[in-house]
Amino acid sequence: MNPLLSDWHTPFEIPPFADITTDDFGPAFEAALAEGRANSAAIASNPAAPSFANTIEALERADKLLDRVAGVFYNVASADSSPELEALQRDLSPKMAAYQSELLMNPVLYARVAALTDDGLTDGQVRVLTLYKKMFVRAGAELTGPARDRLAEIMSALASKGTAFTQNLLADERTWFMELDADGLAGLPDDLVASAKAAAQDRDIDGHIITTSRSLIVPFLQFSTRRDLREIAYQAWTSRGANGGKTDNRGLATEMLALRNERAKLLGYADFASFKLDGEMAKTPERVRELLNAVWQPARKSAEQDAEKLADLMHADGINGDLTPWDWRFYAAILQQKEHDLDDAEVKPYLELDRMINAAFDVASKLFGLSFKPLDVALYHPDARAWEVLKNGTHLGVFIGDYFARPSKRSGAWCSRFRGQSRMDADVRPITVNVCNFAKPPKGSPALLGFDDVRTLFHEFGHALHSLMSDVTYGFIAGTSVARDFVELPSQLYEHWGAHPQVLGKHALHVETNEPMPQDLLDRLKAAENFDSGFTTVEFIASAMVDLDFHTGTTPDDAMITQAETLTRLGMPNAIRMRHATPNFAHVFSGDGYAAGYYSYMWSEVMDADAFDAFNEAGDIFDPETAARLAKYIYTAGGSKDPEELYVAFRGALPNADALLRGRGLSRDKE
Repeated sequence: MNPLLSDWHTPFEIPPFADITTDDFGPAFEAALAEGRANSAAIASNPAAPSFANTIEALERADKLLDRVAGVFYNVASADSSPELEALQRDLSPKMAAYQSELLMNPVLYARVAALTDDGLTDGQVRVLTLYKKMFVRAGAELTGPARDRLAEIMSALASKGTAFTQNLLADERTWFMELDADGLAGLPDDLVASAKAAAQDRDIDGHIITTSRSLIVPFLQFSTRRDLREIAYQAWTSRGANGGKTDNRGLATEMLALRNERAKLLGYADFASFKLDGEMAKTPERVRELLNAVWQPARKSAEQDAEKLADLMHADGINGDLTPWDWRFYAAILQQKEHDLDDAEVKPYLELDRMINAAFDVASKLFGLSFKPLDVALYHPDARAWEVLKNGTHLGVFIGDYFARPSKRSGAWCSRFRGQSRMDADVRPITVNVCNFAKPPKGSPALLGFDDVRTLFHEFGHALHSLMSDVTYGFIAGTSVARDFVELPSQLYEHWGAHPQVLGKHALHVETNEPMPQDLLDRLKAAENFDSGFTTVEFIASAMVDLDFHTGTTPDDAMITQAETLTRLGMPNAIRMRHATPNFAHVFSGDGYAAGYYSYMWSEVMDADAFDAFNEAGDIFDPETAARLAKYIYTAGGSKDPEELYVAFRGALPNADALLRGRGLSRDKE
């Protein structure tokens, strides 16, 4: 009667969270892995000649149960973990890696896949077959003997170390907090004081605390007049995973880099970056470096100019010495007020969470004809909410939103799915989740967002739409199953609507008066759109360049030494640090999804700036013809075609880095 192995009679087959216990996962994985092995063995031993139906389509079905069990487990383990779930995840990591190696290194199974040709296949089937063949080869299907065995060992070790990295980071985030007395609250706006109180209540503490949750610590760094406390908070935030002891990630990072490089060489590549980028839009590390270098110099020049202004403000306060990283956000907030008459405390009352969710929904309605109906269903945590997504009255999928930070949730924001879209056997619609870490207000108080939070909300919802609107036959290429440096296009593009005065003018209503955001404030927000862009660009490129250097050429003897050497070579401004220091660089070390791929946000930004220009050129940010092309070639197409082909079909041509520079208010003439 394990609910994970039974039929689900819930609305839209949402996982029956109320019935699932932690003890159910272990047996469910055992059963699902056994079923998957039996299915793949049956495909490999099929006496019939290989065909697309009895090989590829059969493989698409083989892991149906495993996909369902894993979809529930890994989403819950990320968003509402526990010691028991973490222990199970550590146990599962090598088992899941071994299962994948068995499947993709099965010589008989690979022979069936390799024997298939394009004859008689549809365009979609040709695409799936091409990607399947590439997946098998990149997983080591053509290796033999010791090389084959060693690759399987490497994949198991990487899975275990990636899990350890994630759990170490979560442990540091869960355990660190700073209590604030009355003096410690100096300078903090009312909404941040309320959120600090709510964070304390989450930990059964009487008073106020700051944690390393971004939605708490960034505004604290912006507003706290206590420079000493800003330094403590900043150092705690940036040293996650580097505090010594059993949760220290520095050694793990170096070990993972060595394993990745060995993996790439076994597969015939010069280094891991060459291996990873082989299937991406960028194709080679050289093209990535070319883009990052093109933006670095204008960004650093802008940041250095801003640093001089901030240092002047600091010295005027009577503080001598150099500007530090824990000074930057504080004086940048003052400079923004001075140059644009704008501060977060004035803006936040207009950015209430539920209204911003409705704004994201309304944009999807205007662009794509979608509607969202609240669902009263049991979910994995009381803070999570669900909506049925419809298009012209027809069910499209289920969207789950989980917005507030808590100790059991890993940091950051992400989009995932409990079930993906396909229509190979039936019309299976997705169940998609957005997970954020916004500061939770006290019970009964409204949740107010900063402008960066609104961008995050729209960003993740752009990913969700990519998943929910998917319309392909095979789950293998559905939704966000696209090249890593293309997957951020739908999400980053959607951010443009969240920041647009037309959207804010309708949905940014004062939380108390219900009055719309005044035109004057909208104008000031627009004028400050690229304020501090030098800082944000520099901290991003520094992380992207360190990631690229980690995975290019010789394996680092010490990841931290390589990080330092890269930053020195770049000429990193003293008052700015990497957006993600190596010991807490979860994008790169929690798994290999963004390893040698953190640049992809910027690669996609080149396209998203150009893509939104299509609406500006049409004279309407909701232009129906442009929106129809966007839906057809970007949001519904999944990985059905090469990403360059899809983008060109939408826009007519690929853009260059100038679109990105314009979008960030930078220009090459600043070099």
